[in-house]
Amino acid sequence: MTANIIGWAHSPFGKLEDETVESLIARTAADAIAHSGIPAADIDEIFLGHFNAGFCPQDFTAALVLQADPALRFKPATRLENACATGSAAVHTAIRAIESRRARCTLVVGVEQMSKTPPAEIGRNLLKASYLKEDGDTEGGFAGIFGKIAGAYFQAHGDQSDALAMIAAKNHRNGVANPYAQMRKDLGYAFCREESPKNPLVAGPLKRTDCSLVSDGAAALVIANDEIAANALRAVNFRAIHHAQDFMPMSTRDIIAFEGCSVAWHGALERAGLTLKDLSFVETHDCFTIAELIEYEAMGLAPKGRGADVIKSGMTAMTGALPVNPSGGLKSKGHPIGATGVSMHVVSAMQLCDEAGGMQVPNARLGGVFNMGGAAVANYVSILERKY
Repeated sequence: MTANIIGWAHSPFGKLEDETVESLIARTAADAIAHSGIPAADIDEIFLGHFNAGFCPQDFTAALVLQADPALRFKPATRLENACATGSAAVHTAIRAIESRRARCTLVVGVEQMSKTPPAEIGRNLLKASYLKEDGDTEGGFAGIFGKIAGAYFQAHGDQSDALAMIAAKNHRNGVANPYAQMRKDLGYAFCREESPKNPLVAGPLKRTDCSLVSDGAAALVIANDEIAANALRAVNFRAIHHAQDFMPMSTRDIIAFEGCSVAWHGALERAGLTLKDLSFVETHDCFTIAELIEYEAMGLAPKGRGADVIKSGMTAMTGALPVNPSGGLKSKGHPIGATGVSMHVVSAMQLCDEAGGMQVPNARLGGVFNMGGAAVANYVSILERKY
């Protein structure tokens, strides 16, 4: 493919009381352009990933990106949305602009500010990414949706509480070294495994440590064609991408199979001419620990119902054969909806350029990103490789 990441920026994730959606967009976009080493005037098109769904009073936010630099005035700017995969929707659309030769250089920004919204309203907003005719009354919002999924998985394959606690502990341990992470604390397996006043049950068998955090934050990428990338300070090539959209109603599919995830992974790997064994690391969408467990199976690391074997073997630890979520994942890093997919590509590019600091995977050559919207409805995979 001819699309390459040549610059990036990432805000801290967390409760950012002094920020607004506007300030997060403008500063992160400006920082990404500066990091790319190209002038803002050379940006041909802008793509903003912003879920919103009621989190921000200001809508029509694509034009706010222009405030990062006066040279962006009159550049085409479009907002993308695809639930929790909103950021990857923006990234993949920018890639298509490059591949179609409609643009030579693009700017992608992902943003969300959730923490200023009352908790009950947060739940209602997130539930809008489900099929409301069937799930609109689910107690606990989207946590309740994944609580149902976890309950169904447990019923089919037995109690997986040990495996879920191991996934949570792994990702919190990894997040300690991530300077952008919302929670940089190694909680340990015992804390994640036991129900307690500080780690209560939230929905179904899921405890608080099984659920990603309510977050504010932004991330940005400059994506350019081969000609521009050849003269850039760094370049990470998109070896392949694949997007698979599944039915929204959970009643129409096997909800513990994540078939769209499987289709996206197999499509991207086939286009890249690779297998999972070729990858150095994966950043996957652990909005809830049960999601990462099922994703192990959907991507092909384990047969159906045996995802626990993967985490228990140590395969996905930082020292394992395929580190998964070396950044700490959504579980530790945070999950500002519109920013998440862009963030996953940023931390992956950092790995491939050997700029990931304490979360660096040694000798990282190829990375995979899986970003999911809804309950495995929008499924995006990117395969990344350092070019320069």
